[in-house]
Amino acid sequence: MLNTTDFIGYLSAFLTTFAFVPQALHSWKTRDLSGVSLPMYSIFSLGVFGWLVYGILMTCWPIIVANSITFMLACVVLYLKITHANSTIAK
Repeated sequence: MLNTTDFIGYLSAFLTTFAFVPQALHSWKTRDLSGVSLPMYSIFSLGVFGWLVYGILMTCWPIIVANSITFMLACVVLYLKITHANSTIAK
């Protein structure tokens, strides 16, 4: 059974990670990344990676799980942004 602190950690981790799923799916499906800031996502991804390392060092599973997933989603968006930087989307 999870204690209250771990429950809050896992719930918060789930919510903040899940918040990136719509952006990643939209970016993947449409390849329209015109509204995505490359500098912001780059800095954000570095921050998430830092939290992942911190979670590993602290052996804190809510932080490890959430930031592993968030880092992968952010990397997908970054990859698409970089590889589709010069492409245009017909609307």
